[in-house]
Amino acid sequence: MRRLAAGALVLALAAACTGSPPEPVRLSVLASSELADLAPVLAELKRDTGIELAMDHRGTVEASKALNPGEYRHDLAWLSSDRYFQLRTRKAGQPGPAPISTRTMLSPLVVGVKASKAKQLRASVPGGQPTWADLAAKAAAGELTFGMADPHVTGSGLSALIGVATAAAGTGVSLRPEDVACDKLRGFFTGQAFTANSTTGLAAEYVKRQDQVDALVNHESVLLSLQAGGQLREPLEILYPRDGIVLSDYPLLLLDNGKRAAYDKVAEWLRSERAQRMIMERTARRPIDPALPRTEALRPEIGNSLYFPDRQEVVDTLLAAYDRATSGAGRQVVFVLDFSASMAGSRIEELRAAFRELSGAGGFDRFHRGETITVLRFAGQVLEEQTVTVSGPGDLDPVNRVLATGGLGKGTAIWSALAQAYRTVKGPASIVLMTDGENNTGIGLDQFLRERETLPAEAKSAPTFAIRFGSADPAELTKAARATGGRLVEAAQTSLLAAVKEIRGCG
Repeated sequence: MRRLAAGALVLALAAACTGSPPEPVRLSVLASSELADLAPVLAELKRDTGIELAMDHRGTVEASKALNPGEYRHDLAWLSSDRYFQLRTRKAGQPGPAPISTRTMLSPLVVGVKASKAKQLRASVPGGQPTWADLAAKAAAGELTFGMADPHVTGSGLSALIGVATAAAGTGVSLRPEDVACDKLRGFFTGQAFTANSTTGLAAEYVKRQDQVDALVNHESVLLSLQAGGQLREPLEILYPRDGIVLSDYPLLLLDNGKRAAYDKVAEWLRSERAQRMIMERTARRPIDPALPRTEALRPEIGNSLYFPDRQEVVDTLLAAYDRATSGAGRQVVFVLDFSASMAGSRIEELRAAFRELSGAGGFDRFHRGETITVLRFAGQVLEEQTVTVSGPGDLDPVNRVLATGGLGKGTAIWSALAQAYRTVKGPASIVLMTDGENNTGIGLDQFLRERETLPAEAKSAPTFAIRFGSADPAELTKAARATGGRLVEAAQTSLLAAVKEIRGCG
């Protein structure tokens, strides 16, 4: 009997030393789709804490739209970013405090470019570190194609769109609705070869298309995991655009306050050094603690972080501009250029320089693939007309030759030339009129406006944007611009290049 009692005591002491296993808890989590790669980490979380996270994976934007205060259907939410969710709730005027939030890891939105293409790109830009504008110029020229997830659904796609649009605006601050310019986005997105409704789906699609596509816009973690997966025939070099990136911080949100104790335990475990190392090594995301040594792949500095918009209106404007910029519809821009004798000297040289810039290194503003450019030179009559549709490098050379070699003439037939411009319109179009003088030959303004009313609806819908130099009549130019849905720009108050960049249409 004594031996049995002693044995029972030993077993009791052993149980006390080892401790009982944690009581099992199951939490439902609405999660960004890319967090599927955390499955091995979450298995360790369950083993250590007894808490199982049942993940419902969706695109970040889609998930954010499903989060309505007072109607939550999950215990927690775990998104690549909660900033879109915050914008929606703020716009809706939702009462009550925001959910408790804990940042768990970091990953910037970057561009993975095939090594051979990245080498060419670096060699073509100052300092070897490209900007979003450099990438836009290459895409517009047909020299860079890429995949990017749908910004209507995914956090990575929306972050990419915000990064591109913020860099294009060039303000250095959070975007406003008036900063979003469809025409500046169109050149970049002519390079978009495919899209997907999830970040992981985008990576899988790139693997299928890798022989036809140059690059992938995605989270750094996804690109590094793709590199390590052995599916790429040519490695991707990760570029951190010099003009800034959007950073995802993967906040864990408490939706059901009755689960606060379990939430705190999960958040504490995820931010522990052991868990942060596990996340870093298994998913290639950066640790929250900057003092924690990073793996070799995560040592590059990410540079400036761009601001996420602070109003839902901005995001709505961005998504509408993206839809127009990616519509696939080519657009015509007709330039009606005054080559009268008064343009001699600095004015004609400035005009030629502007077109060289827009044909070459114009960044977000350069002429792009699919765009049709018509140049109509005039003096006392139409001197020359040239039309090209951009499909690749060198297509704009004929236009620049016309401008470089074309001589000046006598007289200024503004309205006759503009009438001819409208007759060249073959689809969605904008017309840019540049002149430094008053009309002194050909038809008058009123006759031009009457003739315009007889044109087919498609041509008649093209707006005229007038750029005024010197002694050109501001009243007449303003009347013509407003009657056609355009406006007047004073060249004396800005450079010609800036004026053209400002008014090129996107449709």
